[in-house]
Amino acid sequence: MADRPLSRAVKDFLGEAEEIIEKLNLDLVELGDAVERGGDPDLLNGIFRGAHSIKGLAGMFGFNDISELAHHMENILDNLRLDKIPLTQTLIQTLLDAVEVLTRLANGKAAEDDFTLDISPILARIASAAENGGEETEGDRLKSLGIDPSILSVLTEYEEHRLLENVRKGHHLLQLRIAFNLASFDQDLAEMSDRLKTQGEVISTLPGTGDQPERIAFQLLYGTDSDPGQIKTFLDRNDLQVDLLVPGSAAKGAASPSSPSGPDTPAQRTPEPASPESPSKMPAKETGPAAEAGGMSLRSISRTVRVDIDKLDSLMNIVGELVLSKGAIATLCDTLKSEGVTESAAQLQKATRVLERRLTELQKGVMEVRMVPVLQLFEKVSRIVRRVAGEQCKQVTLDIRGAETELDKLIVEDLADPLMHIVRNAIDHGVESSEEREACGKQSKATICLWAMQKGNHVVIEIHDDGRGIDPEKVRRKAVQKGLIDNDVQLSREALIDLIMMPGFSTRDEVSELSGRGVGMDVVKNNIASLSGMIEVESRVGEGTSVAITLPITLAIIKALIVQVENKTYALPINSVLETLMMDSASIRTIERREVIELRDTTLPLLRLGQLFGLASASSPAKRSYVVVVGMADKKMGIVVDDMLGQQDVVIKSLGRTLSFVRGIAGAADLGNQRTILVLDVGGLMSETLRGDAAIYV
Repeated sequence: MADRPLSRAVKDFLGEAEEIIEKLNLDLVELGDAVERGGDPDLLNGIFRGAHSIKGLAGMFGFNDISELAHHMENILDNLRLDKIPLTQTLIQTLLDAVEVLTRLANGKAAEDDFTLDISPILARIASAAENGGEETEGDRLKSLGIDPSILSVLTEYEEHRLLENVRKGHHLLQLRIAFNLASFDQDLAEMSDRLKTQGEVISTLPGTGDQPERIAFQLLYGTDSDPGQIKTFLDRNDLQVDLLVPGSAAKGAASPSSPSGPDTPAQRTPEPASPESPSKMPAKETGPAAEAGGMSLRSISRTVRVDIDKLDSLMNIVGELVLSKGAIATLCDTLKSEGVTESAAQLQKATRVLERRLTELQKGVMEVRMVPVLQLFEKVSRIVRRVAGEQCKQVTLDIRGAETELDKLIVEDLADPLMHIVRNAIDHGVESSEEREACGKQSKATICLWAMQKGNHVVIEIHDDGRGIDPEKVRRKAVQKGLIDNDVQLSREALIDLIMMPGFSTRDEVSELSGRGVGMDVVKNNIASLSGMIEVESRVGEGTSVAITLPITLAIIKALIVQVENKTYALPINSVLETLMMDSASIRTIERREVIELRDTTLPLLRLGQLFGLASASSPAKRSYVVVVGMADKKMGIVVDDMLGQQDVVIKSLGRTLSFVRGIAGAADLGNQRTILVLDVGGLMSETLRGDAAIYV
């Protein structure tokens, strides 16, 4: 498609398709985990609806390849819903591969309208899977039940299947007749259905007969282990009539002889809602657009809109410029006061305060729009875990906590690749095979934990595995072999583990698809540093490895502490500043060639910015200096500066790719008085300084 007027609509379609495909991936993974239990009908219904939605949307925009693939997926999912084909891991993998092809098609069309792929191989696989179906005999089985043909004639194919499934399991098949007040029938029917689902399955909701004035009648087909009297007592309604259509063949709580999964009690069973073709809360079958929309209003239930992140960036830049203009007005106000124009200065100052409050509200609002939960990132990782573990023939389960923690959308996007690499490393390097784990007394299935939490103005993401851990001695031998350290250098356990962050380092002797190429944790470290974050690794041999990533919540508009060193001005993000203090040169001590001071019974390492950036003058150091105590996670450090010039809102601008190699600098900021200063990267400075590598900056 090269029709330019449709380009915006096509972008909207691709955004919608991306969300549906993401949901399909997650649901298929969950369905695959439940294969041995026979799968969840509700979950299977959701997957079917997702494929149906993709098919319809793609057809509207002329993406015939996407529509055709989704149509084939829809067909096989419908057969799966009706038990015409068995649910197997092979089928799940086929569907996952089909979803991956859908993803490639959608991503390709986002880049070029005429992008296409050869989908015939995946269509052939789907067709092969569909051939495993059995003969269709449900029509004959329905007739043998002796149910009123007027009821059977209005059931959908899916409702017929659920009816027979309840009979097969030995459940009672009941017909419930009831009339509700016309003004509140929808709410009353929904409440009654929800209560019934705790004791069985509502197979279908149909219009009833004998409507009374101001009342509307319904009849419900219901499968349950309870007899009619128990259901009538449970609902406690005098106007309810309960009839037994087909008696159950199994006592309540006993297993059905034909059910291989054992007892099928109401507490164990997930009740199946009516199919998409049969709205469960409408008085009659409808046709036309209203029925296709679920019998509800065509107005969207959601009150959210999808906004391009570039538009939010543009809006944030405008807010940043307004913040700088406000600062310039405040400076002008002070100038007028000093020149004796007090009355005008007072009025201007009052207006400036109102502007400041409104700007703060605007800034907060724009920031909240940019924030997204890390859940969407963790969901992507769950698919990586499943795929890589399958390729490695390892059993891995994922433990996710704190997924509701929010981060700036741009940070989440830039964090995706580093997080993926860490998780792949954990499976490839850390997790042992099932046999090796059992030999070590561990459970055969390994656990990888993804935990997120907010600590102050930072978010900490932790990745834990219970694998073999990192052997410091093996790391040391590899480092000596590669010439990264000398053989006689003595390093602590933590310093040895930190060597895995060195460029070109790998403990693998052989090259595989995942490992051994020497491109790894150094790239992860640099990517985290570009986000003004910090990464720490801890490991115990035989117990596992933990990686902690500490990140600022946002990198847009921040409050900064303006400091001066050797007549040069820098900005320190205030969210990393813990406190400031005056330091006397006599209080400085040197431990292992590092300057430190004692701060409330703890040793605080110092970093002199003047020496760090090669700005130190030949004159003797001042007797008294300022120390800005900064911290991330549980690490602290003191930055020695000559003067502190106050706080100010700043907008961080990237230095661009040309200067991306500059370390210790997060970006640049305009102070609003035609001056541009550098913003310090606290995470990067702490990572290098606490390792004793600060000399690399000089």
